[in-house]
Amino acid sequence: MFDLNISNFSAAHPLASYGWDDGFAESFTPFAGQGFVPGRIVRVDRGRVDAVVADGDGIRTVLADTALVATSDPLRVPCTGDWAVVDFENGRVGDHVDGVVRALLPRRTAFVRSASSKRSEGQVLATNIDNIVICVSLADQLDLGRIERFLALAMSSSTGAGAVHRSALTPESGPQPLVVLSKADLAGDPSGLAHLVADAESVAPGVQVLAVSSATGEGLDVLSAVLVGGTSVLLGQSGAGKSTLANALVGANVQTVQAIRDRDGKGRHTTTTRDLHALPGGGVLIDTPGLRGVGMWDAEGGLARTFSDVETLAEECRFHDCAHQTEPGCAVQEAVECGELAVRRLESYRKLLRENQRIVAKTDARMRAEIRRDWKQKQALGRHMMERKRGTGR
Repeated sequence: MFDLNISNFSAAHPLASYGWDDGFAESFTPFAGQGFVPGRIVRVDRGRVDAVVADGDGIRTVLADTALVATSDPLRVPCTGDWAVVDFENGRVGDHVDGVVRALLPRRTAFVRSASSKRSEGQVLATNIDNIVICVSLADQLDLGRIERFLALAMSSSTGAGAVHRSALTPESGPQPLVVLSKADLAGDPSGLAHLVADAESVAPGVQVLAVSSATGEGLDVLSAVLVGGTSVLLGQSGAGKSTLANALVGANVQTVQAIRDRDGKGRHTTTTRDLHALPGGGVLIDTPGLRGVGMWDAEGGLARTFSDVETLAEECRFHDCAHQTEPGCAVQEAVECGELAVRRLESYRKLLRENQRIVAKTDARMRAEIRRDWKQKQALGRHMMERKRGTGR
């Protein structure tokens, strides 16, 4: 018998281990007393979702149809991690479907990337998350640029904008990013591993970096302690070891694992859906398919936090609109010349800024106008400098 009494939301509530609390209970209030029950979506598949709901003193996984909440907006489709209002009495029930989703409760957070298409659309990867675990394999050369890209999305936490969206119910700090260097047993001697951790820390200001090995168990106890009690999402490219790490954290073979391809060392897409699993110490983990591309999505705030060293230097530039290229009195270029700031990091900053501006400009007319104006100014300056070089200008 499904639990229709939602007045008790103590830690003993069956759904508390999946993140149910007083805040979500308050959001559910308009639907109470109508025979509906709250459920957390643990998997999405072709218009239907698996959701966990309270069933007496325990929980039960049900299959629910999402036709009633279907939308053309890719940012509002049901996603793993959502809390749903489930109806077991009305709507489309039968044909192996237990109920229907009537509504989604307001999301506290959502990790969004630019969709892997030429259209200006975002794709929600996980919702209502507390920790964002960026998984990077040490079986290959450490890609600092990829870490910076993931962090920029993870740290975009301004309300109503950015890759990670927060509501007023979310703590001010927002979801906490964490960089996990997986397959640490393949990194060589301890000194080499320490250097790799230091390199990752250099591009992740204020973010914890952990070296972890699912094969030896190194770092798993620390990672488990960090993730306990909240909702965490595993992100990374194919072959990063996410599925193996998920199995180790959950303590069961919840995800299929395959070896990387011998011919090129690339990972295989062993995980094809985003699945939510309960962790033995409390909290839940969302495992995601390998990401071949991670496009910026309204990540200006996250870029500022990820590249806080560059932003701090920029405050010392002579001109407030300095492009950090050939302008006189540029503190950023001075830092590059004296070795304080790596050229690679500055180039990565510029690249991600340009990409983010292009994405924003597709939907923001004001931003498009600013980009065009800036481009025209640069063209005029270029013509002027060329004329002076030829001796034809004044």
